Amino acid sequence: MLIKVKTLKDFKLDSLDGEIGKVEEFYFDDLHWTIRYLVANTGDWLRDRKVLISPYALTCVLREEKDISVSLTKKQIEDSPPLSYDEPVSRQFEGNYYGYYGWPVYWGGPYLWGSYPYYPYLMRDRDKWEEKSCVQDEGTRDPHLRSSASVTGYHIQALDGEIGHVSDFVIDDETWTIRYLIISTLNWWPGKKVLISPKWITSVSWENAKVVIDVSRETLRQSPEYTEEALLTRDYEAGLHRHYNRQGYWVDEEANAGSSH
Repeated sequence: MLIKVKTLKDFKLDSLDGEIGKVEEFYFDDLHWTIRYLVANTGDWLRDRKVLISPYALTCVLREEKDISVSLTKKQIEDSPPLSYDEPVSRQFEGNYYGYYGWPVYWGGPYLWGSYPYYPYLMRDRDKWEEKSCVQDEGTRDPHLRSSASVTGYHIQALDGEIGHVSDFVIDDETWTIRYLIISTLNWWPGKKVLISPKWITSVSWENAKVVIDVSRETLRQSPEYTEEALLTRDYEAGLHRHYNRQGYWVDEEANAGSSH
């Protein structure tokens, strides 16, 4: 289901043997626009290190309870490769991290999750891990993990000028893909927010904090408004994609799922 990043902030994180903290922010990659790590605020526990939790370990998001279940023990997390707050998340760290947990690397293939078109249910696919976790063909491309907190506020550049800024992200809590950026157009149409798919982004200037999209300002102006009360149903999404004259992401994913069987 679809849920906002800001909604998930401060959700309680429950490990197999007790609470480990709360959701602080997320790291996503700028190739697939998919969440790769949840950053946990652990309070006084492990306070001197950055605690990253891969979606592989997230088993259940309970919205009403504001709780996320983590299929790891406190000891497993404590003994995982450490990362200080002033260190970047390097590919070397990620290799050690995934090796420690024995998970297939997400960069090990052409799909969203490496060798998997969808977020893999690991218990089901455990017999495939050993073979697929060794595949690491991504050329010389360096990892580019971005913080959801730092990208919030980036300016949006349409085809014919600036139009607003990133207000939040809408993610799919089953595949952990960023489905939409919530764009605030406060300076143009007071109070209005609209949704933009990462698929419509042509480039991002990380140095200038700017996201460039191949959509005109007028098309955005006439886009279905997004409100806090809006239900992100498939009908709403279909209408949104019709407005932008774009194919829904679910069409490609259903085709990929069929070809992988």
